[in-house]
Amino acid sequence: MSLSLGIVGLPNVGKSTLFNALLKRQAALAANYPFATIEPNIGIVDVPDERLNRLAEIVRVDYGQRQGDRELPEQIIPAVVKFYDIAGLVKGASSGEGLGNAFLSHIREVDALVQVVRAFDDDNVVRAGATDPASDIEIINTELILADIQVIDKKLEKGERELKSDKTAEGIERYDLLLTVRQALGEGKLANSLNLSTKQKDLLKEYNLLTFKPLIYVFNVSESEAGADIKSIHSDVIDRYNGIKISAKIESEIASMDDPADRDAFMSDLGLRESGLNQVIRKGFDILGLQVFLTMGPKEVRAWTVKKGSSAPEAAGVIHTDFQRGFISAEIVAYEDLASLGSLKLARDKGLLRLEGKTYIMRDGDVVEFNFSV
Repeated sequence: MSLSLGIVGLPNVGKSTLFNALLKRQAALAANYPFATIEPNIGIVDVPDERLNRLAEIVRVDYGQRQGDRELPEQIIPAVVKFYDIAGLVKGASSGEGLGNAFLSHIREVDALVQVVRAFDDDNVVRAGATDPASDIEIINTELILADIQVIDKKLEKGERELKSDKTAEGIERYDLLLTVRQALGEGKLANSLNLSTKQKDLLKEYNLLTFKPLIYVFNVSESEAGADIKSIHSDVIDRYNGIKISAKIESEIASMDDPADRDAFMSDLGLRESGLNQVIRKGFDILGLQVFLTMGPKEVRAWTVKKGSSAPEAAGVIHTDFQRGFISAEIVAYEDLASLGSLKLARDKGLLRLEGKTYIMRDGDVVEFNFSV
């Protein structure tokens, strides 16, 4: 299981520049003209997690620096986020303007959308229909709504035909839900703003509506406004949308620095507490209710992504379906306890490893070894 995010926005708002910075390489073409991105760019980004380095140190304490010709642990594998960067949308995309909305199909499967909004002024960067942040958000959200209306209308036509031949309680419930959503979309509301029951939400997820996905608003500000405590001229809009304020240009500079000390010093000078990458990923995990559990041993130290509220067997299933099917128990120690002691063997000797069963609910930072039989 990994987090997937689709990056959307108007042309020339900094989407591809941000994407390149996130990937720490020039994976996308960032050019100063509309539609520089034609095919969707897809990239896998590691989730920064210092806990993995500490667990690697503990593995070396317990098992030694090497086994034969292999350094321990053999691998350190972080959790990952998959980013999709698609062509810039323009007003009228749903009816064929610009490159149309065909590219939206590439992000219907993602978990959440990252809407990049231009909040900087630069006469050297072409504005492709952009006016001000609030208006730009309205343009993009309208295109997402219109794209979803096309999907809903097709589903309603099909549902109406099916109800004529075979009227079932589930069919009626689905049809009524689609009507409710269609009315809201027609009023300019996003599907994720509706007050739906848990069952209705589960039903609606099947349609992969763009406006039902959580939205993270990222405001691309000028370098001078990027500092954490610096007020942007667009702060009111940023606050209204609970947005993340970053400078894509600065993110590119941060990404180009290989030395962590240089990065920290550069960010400190600019008044940045954390990188844009960390902010976007943290926000994504938060709005989707995700957390990380950890496994460790001589072969690998690894972070795994799981939904909050997941049981121990469900977490085991993230590693392999056989682990869930044959789940017996889980040996668990809290990361903080393990990091403090500096040895898994010592944590076991001190009785800090707990044996948990099928009803145990996983916590962020649990260090786990699953026992199973298939």
